[in-house]
Amino acid sequence: MTELRRDLIRDNWVLIANGKALKPSAFPINKSAKTCPLGDEVCPFCEGNEALTGGELDAFRQPASLPNEKGWLIRTVPNKFAMFKLNRDDLGYQSNGIYARCHGLGHHEVVIETPRHGIQLHELSAEQVSLLLKMLQKRFKVLAGDDRIKYIQIYKNKGLFAGASQDHSHSQILAYPMVPTHNSGVNKFFREKGRCLLCQVIEEELGQDRIIYESQHFIILSPYAPRFSYEAWIIPKKHQEYFADIDEAQIQDLQALLRGYLGSMLALLDNPSYNIMINSAPVNVSGHDGYHWYMEIVPRLVVSNAVEIASGYFINPVDPESAAQLLRDGLLIQF
Repeated sequence: MTELRRDLIRDNWVLIANGKALKPSAFPINKSAKTCPLGDEVCPFCEGNEALTGGELDAFRQPASLPNEKGWLIRTVPNKFAMFKLNRDDLGYQSNGIYARCHGLGHHEVVIETPRHGIQLHELSAEQVSLLLKMLQKRFKVLAGDDRIKYIQIYKNKGLFAGASQDHSHSQILAYPMVPTHNSGVNKFFREKGRCLLCQVIEEELGQDRIIYESQHFIILSPYAPRFSYEAWIIPKKHQEYFADIDEAQIQDLQALLRGYLGSMLALLDNPSYNIMINSAPVNVSGHDGYHWYMEIVPRLVVSNAVEIASGYFINPVDPESAAQLLRDGLLIQF
């Protein structure tokens, strides 16, 4: 049965076309995005090729190793094809009638997750993923120190259909000079109800059939109105505006969840392309009391169609209750 569900986070609607396609094998691009071919034979993210990237911005290194040389564990470098750059002092905002434009002022960084080529995030050790989370946390705080920055997006593209151009495992950080509108429903809910939307979601979802897994500090759930089939969110139980504020206990909990859940999801769905996005409150602006950070994990199983592009309403052929059951049943690791 087809139904429309309200996505409170984005203040929009999602069409759940249940029954159109349920089993993972039914998706047309499910089996086609396992690797991203390099443009040449040399991977710039591999250890020993440090000169092929921009100058090192930050790194966790083995003792006595030097910047821009071998011996690193996690390495942060500028994105060679940066969407935003610090090549001006201000936005240079201009308006012309009904139109407006400004400079693409900001930061765009690549966090190389491992020196080893061919190993993926869920295959990394607990220690390595913990270091990755700490590096993302550290870079978030550094970028938030630039008062020109208003929003920081941490994300990962894995596979061709998720937008990846390098197969070597990495994440990215994009620091915007403005606040995107993708979480507009959060502020609206706080103004109307006087409380955090995701805190309310946690209260309503605990013990229900959309919960995939619950740990000491987090829940993994299939959201009520998911835009994508088998989409899952990891939400901290404790109210926190920023991912950068997680403590050591949360880091250890989260690294186990990431490795275990990703491995299970990829096995269940036959290793699809996927995106990970970490959504936090804006920075250097006021009025964000209702924000609560969360992580989205989105397998890319279908491509957008004309209806979605025209209406802005995503069409999801798998209802979240069925998706959550399959993902629960497919968990390979008890964290």
